[in-house]
Amino acid sequence: MTSRTVITGIGVVAPNGVGADAFWKATQSGLSVLDRVTRAGCEHLPLRVAGEVRGFDPGALVEDRFLVQTDRFTHHALAAADLALEDARLGRPDYEGDPFSVGVVTAAAGSGGGEFGQRELQHLWEQGPRFVGPYQSIAWFYAASTGQISIRRGLKGPCGVVASDEAGGLDAFAHAVRGIRQGSRAMLVGATEAPLAPYSIVCQLEYEGLSTQDDPERAYRPFTDKACGFVPAEGGAMFVVEDETQARRRGATVRAVVAGHGATFSGTRRRDTSGEGLAHAIRGALREAGCAPEEIDVVFADAIGTPEADAAEAAAIADALGAYGRKVPVTAPKSGTGRAYCAAPALDTAAAVLALEHGIVPPTPNVYDVCHDLDVVTGSARTAELRTALVLSRGRMGSNSALVVRKGS
Repeated sequence: MTSRTVITGIGVVAPNGVGADAFWKATQSGLSVLDRVTRAGCEHLPLRVAGEVRGFDPGALVEDRFLVQTDRFTHHALAAADLALEDARLGRPDYEGDPFSVGVVTAAAGSGGGEFGQRELQHLWEQGPRFVGPYQSIAWFYAASTGQISIRRGLKGPCGVVASDEAGGLDAFAHAVRGIRQGSRAMLVGATEAPLAPYSIVCQLEYEGLSTQDDPERAYRPFTDKACGFVPAEGGAMFVVEDETQARRRGATVRAVVAGHGATFSGTRRRDTSGEGLAHAIRGALREAGCAPEEIDVVFADAIGTPEADAAEAAAIADALGAYGRKVPVTAPKSGTGRAYCAAPALDTAAAVLALEHGIVPPTPNVYDVCHDLDVVTGSARTAELRTALVLSRGRMGSNSALVVRKGS
């Protein structure tokens, strides 16, 4: 295939809305849904604020036989995949003659199936091994979503899982594009997380930059002098990407073009020194996209929310985009929903595609006093002519990733 790889479907399960329309309505309005953690067993943990997906009923969206085999993060993935396929109008009749032409790739969930695993381990210690469910061996696995989506939807094409920490939410797109270029007609790609079970939260307490503030309006304020770290979130997004020629042949709507991707590994856990690696990833994405720095109309920032990491990201944007880096609008909608680890850049990509479609840069919730040399969009959304967006992500262990998406036509 020599034509472009395009996004034809978006499915979102997020703290601020289920479905792309609800997600975008809340995102463009700058709505912050951060609140106190309400999950049972978390009452006495130091983490006080997070982005929970409320009102999500997996039983209404996923068959019982899949629900009992899977954790909450896979429930999110199965639901988001359904929404993406529906949005792309790509149903089983479209590929049942060649199920090997459609594949699945997701980013490895950082917490895996913590809720499922904790429940079964409690059964083990309280009641004995005969009370541990048979799916304990697979449901907790951070790669479970790819397999379950493939099985449930009958997708037998190239399937995989990308393990590059938070940056995996963007790196998965590169793998999907490769699948398309190697002959697949379509790929389901994305990432979801569910890191708010007690055991999962305890594992996160040693994360550099985790905010333990108890005021939702102050807990996650990137790029400000009040920055005290990030708060976690659950949910995520799935996408249908296709070869453009195939997509147009079947009458699909092209929502965006996956234009370029760049990735580096800095080899350090210190995000305050991640600027050089992130800048190199940005340049790689621009090069693959054939895109000049001044063609970027909006940057969806990684926005970790610590002074050192934010300074490193600001420096990376300036390094890669030159003087234009101080003028381009920068936004971080995740400050109103939480940082969903590997699903955070997937949600940012969904927001980027919707921003390109509507000509609106969404604001950065709870951020007012920007202290870095960036044009961070705050307060309310900004109307602009948008053609090209840059999405950034960094992982805890040194992975850096950048994705360029262009407006569909």
